[in-house]
Amino acid sequence: MIEDANPVALAEKWQQELKMAKKEDEKWAKRGKKIVRRYRDDRQGYSDNAKRYNILWSNVQTLTPALYGKTPKAEVNRRWKDQDPVGRTAAMILERALQFELDHKPDFDAAMKCAVLDRLLPGRGTAWVRFEASEQLETAQGPAQYECSPVDYVFWEDFRNSPARTWDEVTWVARRVYMSRADGKARFGDKFADVPLTHEPIGLDDMVKNGENVDSLKKAQIWEIWDKSTKTVLWFAEGYSQVLDVIDDPYGLDSFWPCPKPLYSTQTTDTLVPVPDFALYQDQADEIDLLTQRINMLVKAVKVVGVYDASATGVQRMLTEGVDNTLIPIDSWAAFGEKGGLKGSVDFLPLDNVLQALQQCYVSREQAKQVVYDITGISDIIRGSSVASETATAQQIKSQFATLRLKDIQKGVAVFASELLRIKGQLMADLYSPQALIEMSGIMGTQDAQYAEQAIQLIKTEPSRTYRMDVASDSLVEIDENTEKQSRMEFLTAAGGFLRDAAQAPAGMIPLLGEMLMFGVRSFKSGKTMESAIETYLQKVDQESKQPQPPQPNPEEIKAQAEMQRTQATMQLESQKLQSAQALEEAKIQANAGLEQFKADQAMQLEQLKQAAETERAQMKAQIDADTKLQIAAMNAQAAAKPAVTLDVDGKEQFDAIGTEVRGMAEQAAGAMSEQTAAMAQAMNMLAEAVSRMNRPKRRMLERGADGKAVGMIEIED
Repeated sequence: MIEDANPVALAEKWQQELKMAKKEDEKWAKRGKKIVRRYRDDRQGYSDNAKRYNILWSNVQTLTPALYGKTPKAEVNRRWKDQDPVGRTAAMILERALQFELDHKPDFDAAMKCAVLDRLLPGRGTAWVRFEASEQLETAQGPAQYECSPVDYVFWEDFRNSPARTWDEVTWVARRVYMSRADGKARFGDKFADVPLTHEPIGLDDMVKNGENVDSLKKAQIWEIWDKSTKTVLWFAEGYSQVLDVIDDPYGLDSFWPCPKPLYSTQTTDTLVPVPDFALYQDQADEIDLLTQRINMLVKAVKVVGVYDASATGVQRMLTEGVDNTLIPIDSWAAFGEKGGLKGSVDFLPLDNVLQALQQCYVSREQAKQVVYDITGISDIIRGSSVASETATAQQIKSQFATLRLKDIQKGVAVFASELLRIKGQLMADLYSPQALIEMSGIMGTQDAQYAEQAIQLIKTEPSRTYRMDVASDSLVEIDENTEKQSRMEFLTAAGGFLRDAAQAPAGMIPLLGEMLMFGVRSFKSGKTMESAIETYLQKVDQESKQPQPPQPNPEEIKAQAEMQRTQATMQLESQKLQSAQALEEAKIQANAGLEQFKADQAMQLEQLKQAAETERAQMKAQIDADTKLQIAAMNAQAAAKPAVTLDVDGKEQFDAIGTEVRGMAEQAAGAMSEQTAAMAQAMNMLAEAVSRMNRPKRRMLERGADGKAVGMIEIED
């Protein structure tokens, strides 16, 4: 900072500097205003009837999406792509923080679009980055300060720099801002009350003419000047006798200036003043306008005009009344015929020459347009126009040619966007709080959360220039929407093929193969998100491969182990045989004991059955005898009670009938006894058969289980 600098002397110095810079840009600014009016089709200075072909507007609208089609993606890479999880995490934090502001704030995109438009019209586009910190905000982790680094668009007439031949020779840059009285007092204090309000917004002239008071709408023109030679920033107001404020370098940026090199159109090495693109084909544009005007005049001339004989009134009616299928009477038909009839009475203005001239004007205009396209490099492929007869190879050649012509401009736009992101990244690294960076990046929700604290320390202690922040030019072109998809598929194809081949490699090559895989992954933009997971997996595999393995035995030990195993198998087999024999013998003893017990039980049951049958037979016999005796006694008593009579024939028959009844009862009792006796005999036979079957010779067999061991004996009759 300049010690004890005189504010008045500084104001005089910078007033002269700004005046000299304005004089340097004066001719260019005047031409730029004309070009902007031409782009807007402002007809000031032209008659209302003049016809123009606005090829400037067409070209700018074609080139703009080719140069800047969408908001770029922030890309932060560590300088050396080796295994550095802390460096990778730091780069990811900065990249995510940058992308957060790009996605949630429209200032970057708006500034880029305006700068590109200024590049295509007057020839210079500029943007400015600044740091803002608001009041404390309450968050889940406690109070935090809201911080951001907005990008401001600088109007092409509001930017100036020291006159130089190249950008490296520039010593100071300045931008003009417009401040009201209230805003000026809030920023610079009460001394701003004396600053003249020299800027009148558009539309104030009409209000002044109407007698309205417009003092409150006027603003002061304040120049913010960054002087690289003294590393100071000062503010100077046009028409004020002293500078408003002077401070030391507030940001500490690598390039000092908060703005990148402007987007310039055509330049030479003797001056930074650009040449607008339209100035290089304005003569051809004027020729196209002239041809368009003539085409308009010839089109007006293409109409039916002629003369006719005034005495032939019917001829006039043919052209004016517009009748269809109607005969018009002619007076003095004989005289009309002598004059040649209709051909002799009417003569039209010839249009052949007019039509030929019109056709030639159209051809000439197309040729003039083609010259413009040759000058600007805007081919029919870029304009979306082609001929059906063209081959695919011819169209591809045209596309490559157009890409070569636009490549330099696209690169300039990409570098301009990259410089803006680099300045924003440096402001984040130096001025943003660690809590703000963590919240904006969301790093705590990733696999690299364990490195977050070390990464923040690295960001704060190491200059941000260690990282390379770059935006590829092709990411700014809205032509191929499948670029990201193709990149990811290419990565998966390459990584998948390598992993298939590596799976067949020996275990000792795992570390080498892991390094080779990471060498390839780091070269893919799409592989950045997979890098952490792949590194973790490789570390796990490497640790497993380094675990101590049991020593391999020598052949003698292997032979001895095999012999021992064979001996153990033989002993185990013999032991199983012995166990099987013992089990067989035990099963045989158990079977014999069970058989003897079964025989004894059967004999006892047979004897019991015999005794029960004999007892039942005796009881039945006694019962029958008793019943028979009772019946005989009853018959005898009945006979004794009757008087003694001499039996006649009827009496004899009655006596015989009674005898027959008695005999029948006796026979019935005897039959019942016989049936019981037969049932008892049948039961005795069945019991004898069971005993006989039990005493038959049997053949014993050993029963084995599912594992082959003996589990018991089974008997089979011979």
